[in-house]
Amino acid sequence: MSLNPGRDVQRVGTANFLGEDVRKIHDPVWAVVGNLGDSQCYLGVPEKVQAVQAAVSRRIAAEDLAVRLIPPAYTLGVSDGQLNGTPEMRFSLVGRELVHDVADVHLAANRVAALIAVVACDKPPVGTVAAVLENDVPAVIISDGPIRPGTDPQSGARIDLVSAFQVADQDDEVRARYALNACPGQGSCGGMFTYNTMQTFIAVLGLEPLHMVSPPSDDPRRLHEFPDQAVDCLTTMTGRGIRPRDIVTPASLRNALTVAAAMGGSTNVLLHSVEIARAAGIDLWGEVLGQDDFNRLARRLPVLVNMRPFGDYSMVDVDAKGGLQVIVRELLEAGFLDGSPVTCTGETLAEQVRRLDPPSPDQDVIFAVDKPFKETGGLRLLRGNLAPEGGAILKVAGVEGGVRDGIFTGRARVFNGERSLVEALDRHPERFEDNDMVVIRYEGPRGAPGMPELLDPTSRITSLCRQRGITIALMTDARFSGGSVGLVIGHVAPEALLGGPIALVEDGDTIVVDLNADRLDCAELDDAGVARRRAAAWRAAAEDSGGLHPDAGPVTDRVLARMRATALPALLGAGMATPPPG
Repeated sequence: MSLNPGRDVQRVGTANFLGEDVRKIHDPVWAVVGNLGDSQCYLGVPEKVQAVQAAVSRRIAAEDLAVRLIPPAYTLGVSDGQLNGTPEMRFSLVGRELVHDVADVHLAANRVAALIAVVACDKPPVGTVAAVLENDVPAVIISDGPIRPGTDPQSGARIDLVSAFQVADQDDEVRARYALNACPGQGSCGGMFTYNTMQTFIAVLGLEPLHMVSPPSDDPRRLHEFPDQAVDCLTTMTGRGIRPRDIVTPASLRNALTVAAAMGGSTNVLLHSVEIARAAGIDLWGEVLGQDDFNRLARRLPVLVNMRPFGDYSMVDVDAKGGLQVIVRELLEAGFLDGSPVTCTGETLAEQVRRLDPPSPDQDVIFAVDKPFKETGGLRLLRGNLAPEGGAILKVAGVEGGVRDGIFTGRARVFNGERSLVEALDRHPERFEDNDMVVIRYEGPRGAPGMPELLDPTSRITSLCRQRGITIALMTDARFSGGSVGLVIGHVAPEALLGGPIALVEDGDTIVVDLNADRLDCAELDDAGVARRRAAAWRAAAEDSGGLHPDAGPVTDRVLARMRATALPALLGAGMATPPPG
């Protein structure tokens, strides 16, 4: 029996799992993408991707849109929580680059004309956004959502991933209790760590509706309300010709950095924001704000949330008190933000906030600008003879002591790699003293390679400092978890592998952190000291081992080798260099 060219072809098309009309094979492509990985951060993503896919399919059928929906695609990330403190942590930032590659291939190879992406953890969203910006097709980002905090069954205290790392030096029973209870359910890190920093950033930037950031991963709205709302945004963008590069501008980037800092966000935002700006064709330090501008903003910008790791609450508590939009309205009304940039909803940032009509700050979880949680804080960029080009970063909101009149002076304790420090902390914690400045080097973008985050050693140091009532500072050419606290300075560059001043520091050197002048200096490394030490020791060791300093060590894995060969400095985002177009 032959098919009826009209009715029967339609039946064949609508019978398939996409609910598509087969005659749309040459229509523009719409797509849904999800971030997947090897931890509970990603457990909620597949169900949400299915919900979004169904919502898009329904809208196409209901409005007879001249578009074709293709099957959902997934990128792959790794679990920082599982890899911290191991050599495999080097793959974490590399994962951002690989997600970028996969998302770019999917968008370009399928000529995707519009996209909704469900994102999780912290690096995959950045890689996804970078690909979206480079392809510049209408796109909406939806966060999978934060995990709820756990409860210690013995004390009843709230605990989370960082709590578990901070008991690493305690007995097996305590470690097991925290490990089993710190991260119940599904979702990405719940405090103001890097995941929530970047979801805040992406939403204020305008690529994600503000109200979708703070609800927990298992909130029913994420399956039953947000998918259709995301499709509303996508049809608005396509109908009005709004593209990601219309949304991501110097003004919206400045807004996003401002809100992330006012929430005491992760130092990683200063890597990821540079990469997102680059993908949009914008030089963050040249067109958005310079380092001195950033520091001036940080000095007058209050911290408006009482959130982990420097406070008490999680993002789900922010949601219970009105959501991210409460903070954005506070900063808009205080003049810290520009309300005019357009967002994925089709509204300006100010219009979106007015429509959401958030409540006033509760003064327990979320604070008002005129009565903040901390008068100042957020992030600070340092320069000096250890960081001649600047870019060394400190989260002031996380400093727990040791700074007097804005200055910390410490004695250098040098470790060539994270592993050697962890072993020293395990075997001889008593040898660490008040006002030590631990130096971890050869862990930069090329040195590690991959610039691992150092949550394991910073957590151990934090625990040791709290037990003994002392301050042990740390500086490194690596980066930190958003959960790291203490006087910890990352992104020190040029990195040790490239012979930067951090490679020349010796045990016992005097390190001065001056927050009044935003400086990071070693007293022994004046111009003569740098030249003498580099000529006498560092250069000879590198030359003797074929040009690669022996403390860096070789790599054989193909993606790590690619990172070592191409990684950019931290100030430029620490990603794999992209060849110029042409």
